[in-house]
Amino acid sequence: MRDMILNASKSYYVGLINKHIANVEIYLSKSVGIGEHSDILASIDKEIAEIGKYDDRLSMIIKYLERRQSNETEEKKESKSK
Repeated sequence: MRDMILNASKSYYVGLINKHIANVEIYLSKSVGIGEHSDILASIDKEIAEIGKYDDRLSMIIKYLERRQSNETEEKKESKSK
């Protein structure tokens, strides 16, 4: 169950990161066709901030939750072998 929740969370954040990357790519390639965004640089900056936010969350899962689990698994294997 723990793995399923962590994997779902990682997939969720990767999806959001990809969404915001796609938005930046659209701003960079089709900026004329986006009428409601008159300040393209500000819009790109907002998208990059969102990418950073979700990248941080993804990194926290990998750094603190996945590593902790792998360390616990290794400790259990070592204690069984003794």
